[in-house]
Amino acid sequence: MWEKDGRRVVAMDSARYVDSRNRDCDVVVPSSYLGVLPARLMAPHRPRAVIGHDGCIGKDGAGIAGLWYLEAIGIPAAAADGMTAELGNGIDLYETGIISRVNILAERAGVAEGMTVAEAAEVLITNDPGDVSAGTKIRRESMATSDTGREIIVTDSIVFALPEDTNNVLVTAGHTGRSGAKFLLEVSPHGFICSDGGMSKNKAGIAGLETTEEYGLAGACCDAWSAPVGDAFKAYLEGTISACNQPARDRGVEIGMSVKDAAFALLQE
Repeated sequence: MWEKDGRRVVAMDSARYVDSRNRDCDVVVPSSYLGVLPARLMAPHRPRAVIGHDGCIGKDGAGIAGLWYLEAIGIPAAAADGMTAELGNGIDLYETGIISRVNILAERAGVAEGMTVAEAAEVLITNDPGDVSAGTKIRRESMATSDTGREIIVTDSIVFALPEDTNNVLVTAGHTGRSGAKFLLEVSPHGFICSDGGMSKNKAGIAGLETTEEYGLAGACCDAWSAPVGDAFKAYLEGTISACNQPARDRGVEIGMSVKDAAFALLQE
């Protein structure tokens, strides 16, 4: 589609057409679903980045499962909404597609949901995603600060908390079970919101609410069907509260409230 400083954006109808010519330098835009099989086809050729089709997500999320396969081997990848681009038509994907999902490497390069595929391709050609080696990539952002200096901190796991978070409200996305409660007690934040992990057997996914209540920590859980476990940023923007303990209720948190509103409620003194 175009070339810049020796790097190309190459649209194609199938992931099968990715080959050694695309290695390291090209952003490939194949209009295959971005599942594990197409990811495996592309992986040996290691393109600079991949933008595929989300296959309308499909059962078990199969249409986008390749995003994380590629992430694990260090390749930034994104997928376009299946209703904005035709399967099997790379030109249409490039010209009309809208990004619906990204892996963390594409996100770090600057790709965001809602971008056009053409915009995302330019971002991926231009920007460096940083460290692409295997290992944890920590996301952390302060969303708000109270008059007293407390912050709402969004990060994907309680294990990423910092010592200063004892003064803050943490929105994370791990489960709120027994082990989660242990980590919460170690940090002792002013308030917390974690995932309910789909509740799980015997409501083990929220068992930590009771434990933390015993120590006076105010906390709540995000419904895992409203935002994906492991993604605190989607929890903050899209999530709904499914459970909370009494200290959280005392600050105004209610079941059914948005995670964002609950985080602001927990920010209170």
